[in-house]
Amino acid sequence: MKITINSPLDMHLHLRDEDMLKVVAPLSSKDFTAAIIMPNLLPPVTTIQDVKAYKQRIKDAIGDDNFEPLMTLFFKDNYDYEFLKEAKEYISAIKLYPAGITTNSEGGVSSVDASSLAPTLKAMSELEIPLCIHGESDGFVMDREKEFVPVYEHLATAFPKLKIIMEHITTKDSVDALKRHDNLYATITLHHLYITLDDVAGGMLQPHLFCKPIAKRPEDKEALLQVALEANPKVMFGSDSAPHPKTAKEAPGCAAGVFTAPIALPALAQLFDKHGKLENLQAFISDNAQKIYNFKPLKKDITLKKEEFEVPANYNNVVPMFAGEKLSWKVL
Repeated sequence: MKITINSPLDMHLHLRDEDMLKVVAPLSSKDFTAAIIMPNLLPPVTTIQDVKAYKQRIKDAIGDDNFEPLMTLFFKDNYDYEFLKEAKEYISAIKLYPAGITTNSEGGVSSVDASSLAPTLKAMSELEIPLCIHGESDGFVMDREKEFVPVYEHLATAFPKLKIIMEHITTKDSVDALKRHDNLYATITLHHLYITLDDVAGGMLQPHLFCKPIAKRPEDKEALLQVALEANPKVMFGSDSAPHPKTAKEAPGCAAGVFTAPIALPALAQLFDKHGKLENLQAFISDNAQKIYNFKPLKKDITLKKEEFEVPANYNNVVPMFAGEKLSWKVL
């Protein structure tokens, strides 16, 4: 059995920089036609010049691959209308991080409040620049996303014309919020469709499955599966593939992030096939995102075959999800 995906898109991707960029960027550009690139470098991507320079480094890393980096700015509350009007030509979205909530987010906002962020958010609404948000509070780790849902809803109500992307959602509460607001959308990762917290820490600790937001409960995973497998038009694939060297994962203070870029398409095909929903994979991994972002991607067809694929143990010392295991689908 074979399937062909037209212009697969990854709407949430970490490519890092320097040596790591050179390792991981070609692994995404091989299988995907475009990706939303996260801006949380050190220092973060906050200027038009930063965007241009980072995009060029990505282009240099992928060589001749048919792949478009869709760039983002790291949200700052002092971006004004004129700056954003100029920046719009070079970016596809702006990414908001609460300060210190995840990797390299120390420069994020101290309070996600509609009134204090109003000038920037109003300008984004008028210019039709989507807002992507890492939505977690600083509360108890299992409750952080749930506690942030009212913030999403507050922003969605205050700025009804602003397209808000709830990034890498992990809870039933976030899925339910999608139904209540026309301008709320979401990305869903591969790993959150496969694992719960029990897979991370229920037995021997699995550092390569540790991520932020942390995997949640079975009922949360089931809610994510339902909207993903049905290709609900308000959700789209965003891998949140977040590479770290093996030494940073298998160490005290384990770095947060699951590296899925090179195995995303086979693992998604396996999952959708298992549930008898292969016909919806195209929408989840491309069509929905094109409509949400009003984006026409480069043409690129990727064919997968139902044939055993053994996942490499590592990619130049970066360990992927399912390392050493066998998947039932492979990219041809």
